[in-house]
Amino acid sequence: MIDKAVAILEETAARPMSLAELVEAAELPRATAHRLAVALESHGLLARDVEGRFVLGPRLRDLAAAVPDPLALAAGPVLTWVRDESGESAQLYRSDGSERVCIAAAERASGLRTTVPVGSRLPLTAGSGAQVLCAWRTGPGLGELLAGAEFSARTLAEVRRRGWAQSIGQREAGVASVSAPVRHGGEVIAALSISGPIERLGRTPGNRYSALLVRGAARITAAL
Repeated sequence: MIDKAVAILEETAARPMSLAELVEAAELPRATAHRLAVALESHGLLARDVEGRFVLGPRLRDLAAAVPDPLALAAGPVLTWVRDESGESAQLYRSDGSERVCIAAAERASGLRTTVPVGSRLPLTAGSGAQVLCAWRTGPGLGELLAGAEFSARTLAEVRRRGWAQSIGQREAGVASVSAPVRHGGEVIAALSISGPIERLGRTPGNRYSALLVRGAARITAAL
């Protein structure tokens, strides 16, 4: 019976369907299709559009939101390791349009630190994490980002050459950061970063921390 219910969900994921269309697409008896569709609707897994056709229900969105992000799961132990090795707060960023989103973090336990809560959205126009995510980005949108960015195409070429990025007061006054690309299937999918006050990281933080970030990014890639 579960297989039949899944078949109904898969068919309605493609397009809204009447009961007759569900019967044909899922290859189910009419009574069975009706019983399962109504049951799924009662649990919010199916709903009806204005024409009475079955569509995916809002409960599926809630369930999907509760599914752990495999990238964040893989990065968790590595973020802790990077934080402990560097003594600085560590973050993992993923690009989303013209922004980057912090999807995982490990905060410094005490002392002056830069806190970036999970879920924070930052522009892709400043900071070492933004540089990494833009350096391997393609498409017409990159030109628009660079037009308002605190870094240039030449900076991104240098990031690609050396495999990491650094920023000093670029996104926020007094804050420095270092980032390295996380890859999966040959594509850059995220940026692993540390950030902290310039007085502690210095004016050339990449010289001190880039090797650590590159190793951490490679560990996440391997875990994926």
